[in-house]
Amino acid sequence: MAIKMIRKVIQVVLLLPLVLPAMIEAKEIKPLEFPNIVILYADDLGYGDVSVQNSESKIATPNIDALAAQGIRYTDAHSSSGVCSPSRYALLTGNYHWRRQHSIVGSFEPSYFEKDEFTLAKMLQTKGYRTAMLGKWHLGWNWQSVVRKGASISKVGKKGSGYFKVEDIDWTKPLKGGPVDLGFDSYYGDGTINFPPYAWIENDKFVTAPSKLSYAEIPEVTEGKGKFRLGPQADDWKPFEVLPRITERAVKIIDEHNAEKPLFLYFSFPSPHAPIIPNKEFIGKSKAGSYGDFVYQTDWVVGEIVKALKDKGIEDDTLVIFSSDNGPEYYAYERMKKHGHASMANLRGAKRDIWEGGHRVPFIAKWPAKISAGKVSDELFSQVDLLATIASIVDYPLSNEVAVDSYNMLASLTGKNDNVIRQSTVHNTSKGKYAIRVGDWVLVDHSKKDKRQPKWYLTEYGYNLPSKSFELFNLRTDIEQKHNVASKHPERVKEMQALLLKYQTSGRSVKR
Repeated sequence: MAIKMIRKVIQVVLLLPLVLPAMIEAKEIKPLEFPNIVILYADDLGYGDVSVQNSESKIATPNIDALAAQGIRYTDAHSSSGVCSPSRYALLTGNYHWRRQHSIVGSFEPSYFEKDEFTLAKMLQTKGYRTAMLGKWHLGWNWQSVVRKGASISKVGKKGSGYFKVEDIDWTKPLKGGPVDLGFDSYYGDGTINFPPYAWIENDKFVTAPSKLSYAEIPEVTEGKGKFRLGPQADDWKPFEVLPRITERAVKIIDEHNAEKPLFLYFSFPSPHAPIIPNKEFIGKSKAGSYGDFVYQTDWVVGEIVKALKDKGIEDDTLVIFSSDNGPEYYAYERMKKHGHASMANLRGAKRDIWEGGHRVPFIAKWPAKISAGKVSDELFSQVDLLATIASIVDYPLSNEVAVDSYNMLASLTGKNDNVIRQSTVHNTSKGKYAIRVGDWVLVDHSKKDKRQPKWYLTEYGYNLPSKSFELFNLRTDIEQKHNVASKHPERVKEMQALLLKYQTSGRSVKR
C-alpha cells in the first residue's frame, strides 16, 4: 500500500508543471461583464431568401435557419432604407438615414458621417470591447486625405460614375473617414466590391497600390452583370476572392481573440449583391440559379462564423444578429419566372421600393444565455433599434442628442415584456417619398408610377398600378398590399400624415 501511495504522489508531482499553469490561467479569466456581439449583415438578401421564412423557397439556408431555431426570428423587421448605404448608416447610428441623406455613396464620394458622430462601435469601445469590421463599408471616405494636389474626378459618359486615375492618389497615405475613424479598432475589406478602387484596405491603408484602370469585368457572371464602375484596380484584388478572404479573417479574429474582453464583430457581406459570383464549390447548390447558389454560400459563411464561436468556447455568451440591408434587387422578378423562387416571398416590391418588399428583411437574434430558443415574433422591429438595445445590454446611458430614432427592444428580444414597444416606424428610399407604419396600418406616398415591376408580374399577381397620391394598406389583412383603402379612411390618412410630419420636423421619434 505504501509503495502505491508513493507512486501516486510521484505522478501528481510530475503532472503539476502541466496542470498548474492551466489552473492559474482559469482563475485569472473572469466571466465577461457584457456579451460578445456579432452582427452578420447580408447585402440585398430578400425576406423570402431565407428558407425558414419561405415554404416554397428554392434555396436551402440551413445555418441561418439554425440561428432562428436557437434564438428569435422577427417576421416584421425593417431596414431604414430600400438601398445599401442609408441602411448601414442607420444601423450604426440609431438615426433614420433620411435625417442626413437618401442615396447611396458613390465611387470616391465623401463620408456619410459628420465629424465626431456617435456610432455603435464608438459606444462599445468605451465599454472595453475590441471592435472589428470586415467586408462592405459603402459609407464613403475622406478621399481628399489621399488625393494628390490638383487631381480631379474624371467622368464616364453623361451618367457614369466619377473616378480618379491611378496617379491621382497617393496609395501610401492613410485613408481617413472610414471604419477606424468611426469606432472600429480594425477593418479589413475592399470598401465596396463593385465600386473602385478595387483594392484591399487594412485599417486605413491600402495593402497593395492599384496599378491599372479597370471595369473589373467578370465574364462568368450570369445574373446582374456585375455593374462594376471604371476605376483603379490592384493586381492582388480578385472579386471571387472577396467573400472567402473576409470569411477567413472573421474566423481568425474569433480564434485569436483575447477572451478576457468582449468582442464586437461587424461582418458586412458583399453577397448576395451583384456581381453574382458564387465560388465553384457552391455552384449548383440551389434550384434558383447563380443567385440562389450565392445565397447558399452566404449561408455557409454564417455557419463558419458560428462554428468559430463554438470552437472558441464563447458561443453561449455571444449575441449573434443576422439581417439584411434591404430587399432583393429587381432581378428577383426574372428569377420568379425562371426558377419559381420569390426572393421577396409574398411581399410587394423589391430593392428601392417603399412597399414591404423593399425594406422588410430577415432579422434573427441568437443569444443562448438570454434568448429562449425557437421564438417567433411579429412585433415591429427596425434596424435603427439595435443601438439603443445594445446600449441597454452594456449599460450605456444614451443622451437625447444621439440615436434619436432608436428604441430599446431588449425586453422583446429576451421575452421579458409582452407589451408592444415600437408603435410606428418610417420607411424611405428616395427624396420626398415616404411611408409611415402605425400598428397594422402603413401609409405609402407614391408620386409616380413604378416602372420596374414587370407587367406580367402585375397581371399574374393581381396588382394595380400605384396611385399618384397616398396609398393606405392594412398589413394584418393585406400583407401583399393589393388593396388601397385610403379613400375609405380619410381621417386615418390625415393622422398618419401628421405623425410623419412631426417625426420629420421634430428631429427625433424617440423620447428618453
